[in-house]
Amino acid sequence: MKVAAKKTKKATEPKYTVSDTNITKAAQRLLSQRLVSTETAYIQRVLGNTATQQAIDDQVLAVRKLSWSDISLPD
Repeated sequence: MKVAAKKTKKATEPKYTVSDTNITKAAQRLLSQRLVSTETAYIQRVLGNTATQQAIDDQVLAVRKLSWSDISLPD
């Protein structure tokens, strides 16, 4: 006799606006310091308009490990 597998509904994480304010709040919470404007602009380019809180947190932590040439846009 086969037992039917339960389908679990995957909980989707809420999406937040990738704004200067939300990035600043995440940096304060995770790094206890602010990011410079170039780092904030990089995160906004990478994530787009909306992202989950986890994605924002991951990018805030990752941006400090990148070289400056990877973050900044050429003139």
